[in-house]
Amino acid sequence: MNKLFTIFLTAMFVKNVVLMRFLALCPFVGMSQDVKKSMGMGYAVLFVTLLATAVTYPVYRYVLAPLHLEFLQTLLFILVIASLVQLVEFYLKKAAPALYASMGVYLALITTNCAILAVTLDVIVEGYSFVEALVYASGSALGFMLSLVLLAGLRSRVDVAPVPKILKGAPILFITAALLSMAFSGFASLV
Repeated sequence: MNKLFTIFLTAMFVKNVVLMRFLALCPFVGMSQDVKKSMGMGYAVLFVTLLATAVTYPVYRYVLAPLHLEFLQTLLFILVIASLVQLVEFYLKKAAPALYASMGVYLALITTNCAILAVTLDVIVEGYSFVEALVYASGSALGFMLSLVLLAGLRSRVDVAPVPKILKGAPILFITAALLSMAFSGFASLV
């Protein structure tokens, strides 16, 4: 149980896919205008990451590796992720049309979200068991959501702050994201 907790904390804070590994920056910047959108994107990424890991792990272990077809893993993993994103897109279109509309192109970008692909590849490289892989995937996805929500909260504060005119817009956004990333680097001593 202690090992699972360590894997979860490492994935969420120490190896945060956005703030420490600098993956998935497009949805990080694009979907952090408000907290509600950030949460919606975070839940979609959580769902896709968990399902992608649950599907790609056994496919790799029981099909690709025994047949020595490991070179196909990236192609196959991307196909699995794209299929799962389509399922999420269909569900959101029917169940939450407002959220679907607000996510716009960023929902489709989950398909090419390198963070999800990185998580599915990481569990193979690290040699995790199936349960450990799911814990790592959930920690990574929740770390992504935490990053989005934190930046959304900070952006709402920065929008009303007296920022010099030269720094308004993208410059202050990137400075804020950089400071957030520096804060997360302190978690490296956790594990």
